[in-house]
Amino acid sequence: MSKEQTHPPGCNDAGVNDADLQREIRSRRKFNIAEAIGRMGGADLLKGASPVTRKRQADFEIAQYLESQPIVLGDAFAIVLTRQVIESAFILECGYEQPIVALKFKIDQLLRTEGSLKEFVREIDAEWGRINQERPHFERPGKPPSPADPYTIESVRTTLSQIADDLTAGDS
Repeated sequence: MSKEQTHPPGCNDAGVNDADLQREIRSRRKFNIAEAIGRMGGADLLKGASPVTRKRQADFEIAQYLESQPIVLGDAFAIVLTRQVIESAFILECGYEQPIVALKFKIDQLLRTEGSLKEFVREIDAEWGRINQERPHFERPGKPPSPADPYTIESVRTTLSQIADDLTAGDS
């Protein structure tokens, strides 16, 4: 199209309005669900907004922060921690605008409550079993942890404490 032309080649500028042009273009397209959604939303459907939900953005931000940690977390640990933060009442009440603050709050909550920490480790063990298609190694009260258990209560407590320390140092 040259600078003088305002319509595609083959269209007669005289007597062709935008509605006629749109109708002609649509008549050549195959109709599908994406086309229907685009038509319903109009030209301003995604104007100024991200197509990625704020919840998903918060999920990515937490995952990225955990991946940047110098300590090795393991996939199961990061997946379960991210899921618990994203589904926590704190982030639901405060919105998804500050996911790292929600992460710190969740870690502090886990470290303060022994029952929550034990349940968290149990979820990590179950996730580890799903990922590796192996039977998880759950800790049993009064018995020492299995040497094959990659996530013991003490190892998870230590890792959470290190992340909490890093988060606190980042606030200063």
